[in-house]
Amino acid sequence: MADQEENEISVEQKIEIAKWFLLNSPPDVKAILGDDEVYESAASEAFPLYNKAHLISLQFPNRSGDVLITSFGEINVNEYLDPRTAQVAKVDHIKQVCKSVRPATDEELPSSYVEEYRCAVEAELSRYVGEAYPKGICSVFCTSGKDVEDAGSDFTLVVVISAARHSPQNFCNGSWRSTWTIEFKDDLQVVEVTGRVQVGAHYFEEGNVQLDAKHECKDSTIIQAADDCAISLTNIIRHHETEYLTSLQASYSNLPDTTFKDLRRKLPVTRTLFPWHNTVQFALTKDITKELGIGK
Repeated sequence: MADQEENEISVEQKIEIAKWFLLNSPPDVKAILGDDEVYESAASEAFPLYNKAHLISLQFPNRSGDVLITSFGEINVNEYLDPRTAQVAKVDHIKQVCKSVRPATDEELPSSYVEEYRCAVEAELSRYVGEAYPKGICSVFCTSGKDVEDAGSDFTLVVVISAARHSPQNFCNGSWRSTWTIEFKDDLQVVEVTGRVQVGAHYFEEGNVQLDAKHECKDSTIIQAADDCAISLTNIIRHHETEYLTSLQASYSNLPDTTFKDLRRKLPVTRTLFPWHNTVQFALTKDITKELGIGK
């Protein structure tokens, strides 16, 4: 009896286990648990983490736009800022819907000086995303220095790009997520750019193959007028994303001749290569040669 009590897991442990399943796999965890209360507790914690990690986008109730669910725009656990429309969306993480919107307050928005740069970057970036990602969405947030009123102080923008394509009827899903931290350093008159790209793919026809690739990079440009700076920054992002995508395509097109071949044992258990150039040393070869009269 004592052993059975020691093996019992607590409600908190059950919640943590359920959260892991919710974050890492698609099964019906509610049915597995058989406990609605535990499921609701796990879901309320796991779904916000999942939605932010996967940069999902939710449509406004009036269909006037979309809001990206990301930590950079998080006002609180259920409210997220959309900088483009200066609105705050209230979301239901479990149902993955936007329930309502409200105007953002002045405290939630950057100053007019920072907003000029933010708007310029978002406008230029939106054109790039529209060309490169048919189902993509982007947003630009100010994460520090949003009260800066004019040149002479530092501030930081974060570009978020999210694109997903779900085709379960064809047994495949895929996503592209990238975040670009853009630091305006006035004393150096430089803009430093740090990028992080994450690519996911899932093929599950007669099998289960998943790709989770990550890439990080850095670059920089000089501080210019807002419109010129936006063009330079978008070109940097375009260059690095295109370069990484090209390298991924080349890498996976060569899989049969490289990685897959490397998975095979190069040497037999004897650690000696088979002497294909001199097979007559083997008894079987000698017997066949003698039987067929080869070499006479």
